[in-house]
Amino acid sequence: MDLGEVWRYRDLLMLLALRDVSARFRQSVVGYGWAILRPLISALIYTLVFSVFVRIETESPYVIFAFAGLIPWLYFSQTLTSVTGSIVSGGAMLTKVYFPRLVLPLATVAVGLIEVALQLVVLGGMMAWYQYLPGAAIFALPCFVLIAMLTAMAFGIWLTALNVKFRDVGMLVPFLIQIWMYLCPIIYPISVVPDRFRAIYGLNPMVGVIEGFRWSLLGSTAPDWNMVAASTVTSVLVLISGLAYFRKVEANFADVI
Repeated sequence: MDLGEVWRYRDLLMLLALRDVSARFRQSVVGYGWAILRPLISALIYTLVFSVFVRIETESPYVIFAFAGLIPWLYFSQTLTSVTGSIVSGGAMLTKVYFPRLVLPLATVAVGLIEVALQLVVLGGMMAWYQYLPGAAIFALPCFVLIAMLTAMAFGIWLTALNVKFRDVGMLVPFLIQIWMYLCPIIYPISVVPDRFRAIYGLNPMVGVIEGFRWSLLGSTAPDWNMVAASTVTSVLVLISGLAYFRKVEANFADVI
C-alpha cells in the first residue's frame, strides 16, 4: 500500500471527511445532540438495570462508569460500520476518477472524533457533579483514542474489502457488533471476568481501549498493561494483514461494484 500516494490525495481525504461530517446529521432536528443523547440514555438505562436491579459493584458511580465505557465503544462501532460500507457507497466515484482506494475508508475514521469530543464534555460535567477530577492519567487519553481509531480501521479494512464481493458482510456487521459489545467491559467491570479467562479476554482489542479510557478519565485502577499490549498487538496484526488483502483486491473494486 503506497501511503505516500494517499498523502498526495490528502485534500480529497479532507473533503470526503468534511462531507461525511455534514451528512451524518443533515436534516436532523436534534443534530449533534444525538451524539450526547445516545450514550446518555444508554448509560441511564444500564444504571437502572445493572446498578439498581442487578447491583454490580464499580469503583466509580455506575452512570459515569458506563458512560466512560460507552464513549470509545460507540466511536468504534459506528466507525467500523462506516468503514465497512465506504467502498460500496463510494462506488460511483471509483468508476469515474482515479484516486487511492484507501482514501474512502480513511475518510470515515476521523468523523466520529467530533462526537467523542462532545461526549467527553458531557462526561466532564457528570464527573464534576460527582466530584470526580481526572488526574495525571488524563494525558494518556489521546493514546487510547488512537488505539480505538487503529482498531476500527484494522477490522474495517478487512470488512470493506470483503463487502465489495460479499454483500452479506454489510448485513453481518450490526450483528457482529452487538455480540462484540457484550464481550467488552462496558456494562460490567473487568473484575467479574475469571482470572483463567483474562489472557483470552485480553485478545479482544477493545478491552484495553475501554479500560484505558476509564483509567485516564476516572482515575480507576490502572489497566493490566499486558492486556493493553495484547489488544494493541492484535489490532496492529489485523491492520497489516488487512492492508495486504486490500492492496491485493483493490484493482478489481470498480469492476465488481
